[in-house]
Amino acid sequence: MRIAIIGGGYVGLVSGACFAEFGVAVAVAEADPAKRDMLLAGRIPIYEPGLDKLVENNVAAGRLTFPDTLGEAIAGAEAVFIAVGTPTRRGDGHADLTYVFAAVEQVLATLDHPAVIVTKSTVPVGTGRKILEMARQLRPDLAVEVASNPEFLREGSAIPDFMRPDRVVVGAESERARDVLRQLYRPLYRLERPIIFTGLETAELIKYAANGFLAMKITFINEMADLCEKVGADVTDVARGIGLDGRIGKKFLHAGPGFGGSCFPKDTLALMRIAEEAGAPSRLIQSVVAVNDARKEGLASRVAAACGGDLQGKVVAVLGLAFKPETDDMRESPALALIRGLVSRGATVRAYDPEAMATARPLLPEAVILAETADGALTGADALVLITEWNEFRVLAPARLRELMRGDVVVDLRNVYDPGPLRAAGFSYTGIGRATP
Repeated sequence: MRIAIIGGGYVGLVSGACFAEFGVAVAVAEADPAKRDMLLAGRIPIYEPGLDKLVENNVAAGRLTFPDTLGEAIAGAEAVFIAVGTPTRRGDGHADLTYVFAAVEQVLATLDHPAVIVTKSTVPVGTGRKILEMARQLRPDLAVEVASNPEFLREGSAIPDFMRPDRVVVGAESERARDVLRQLYRPLYRLERPIIFTGLETAELIKYAANGFLAMKITFINEMADLCEKVGADVTDVARGIGLDGRIGKKFLHAGPGFGGSCFPKDTLALMRIAEEAGAPSRLIQSVVAVNDARKEGLASRVAAACGGDLQGKVVAVLGLAFKPETDDMRESPALALIRGLVSRGATVRAYDPEAMATARPLLPEAVILAETADGALTGADALVLITEWNEFRVLAPARLRELMRGDVVVDLRNVYDPGPLRAAGFSYTGIGRATP
C-alpha cells in the first residue's frame, strides 16, 4: 500500500514514520526546503524520543521517502493525508485553516488517479464536508473521497501512542474510504485496538471533545489545589483519593502551572468558538480557557510571594522551559508567562532546559540568561523555580542545592520534590496545593 502525507511537521513526520513501520510505502511532502533538506540528511527538526531511529530505519528500508515535489509524493497514493498546521487564528480564536485548504487545492490540482483525502490535522467540525465540496467542484473527473482520521499523539510518547493507541477514529461516509483506512490500520487489529468508524462531523468533534475534557480535568485539579492552599489540605492526596474512582481516573489530575503545548490551548479555544457559532455555547470550556490563562499569568506572583514579596535584584533559577518533559515544544508553555513576569518584577532569570534552549531563546526576554546546565542556572541563585518535570531535575538532592544556591527558596510548580528533606535542609519550600507548616 502507498500513501502520501502532506506536511513533515510533528504530526506528519511521526505518522509517516509509524505507518512506514507498519510496512506501508510512505512519501512525506514537506514544503519548507530547509526542513526537507534536514530530513534528507537524516536530521530530525523536532525532538521526540525514538523518532530519529524510526525515521532512519524506514528510510534505509525504502519505505519512507521525502520527495522534492508534490507530484512525486502523491503518485500512486491510495490515501493522501493532510497534516499541516492549524494554528489559532488571530482575533477570534478559531483554527486557521489556510494551510489545510491550500494543501487540499494543490493535491486536487496535481492528483491524476482516484484517492482518499484524509485530514490528520485537527480541524473544526465541518471541514471534511468543505473538502468534499472542493473535490466535487475542482475535480469532478476524479473519484475523490474524504475521511477524517484525527491524531491523539502526546508529545514525548507519540510513537507508542501511534503504535499502540487507545483507539483509532475514522470519519468516512463511503465504503471505499473506510476500506482504505481499514487496510492501513490492519496491523492494529491483531493488537485488538478499537477502531471506531463514524461520520465526518463526529470524528472531527471527537478530537476536540477529548482535548476539551482532558484540559477540564487539569483545570479542575488546579482549582482544587488553590482551595487546598486556603484550607490546609494536600492536593496530591486529594488527586489520589478521587483518581482511584474508576469513573474519574488518575490521569491528568496533577496540579501545576496550567496547561500549554500545541493542542490544549488552541483546541479549547477552537471548541469554544465552534460551540458558540453552533448556538450551543460550552460554558465549561469557556471557564477552562479563562482559568488556565489567569493561572499562567499569576505564576510570577507566586514566586514573588515565596521570596517575601520583592524580586528586585533577586537571581531566580528556572528549571524547565518546554511545556512538558520529553519535548522541545515551547508553544504556550507556562514558562513563558512565568519568566516574563519575573523579569518585569526586577528579577535576574537564569534558565535551563535539556532540549528546549534553541526553541526558547527567540521567545524569551533578551535579559534572560540561558545556562548550559542545571548547576549553572542554580549557582548563586536566590530562588529555584521548577516548572518542567524533567527527570534530571527530580534527582537534585537538598545537599547539592545547598552547595550551589545563595538563597533558600524553592518553588516547586510540579510537586515533584518531597518537602520534608528540603525543609530539614533549611529551605523554604512552596508547592502547588500543599499546605505550608
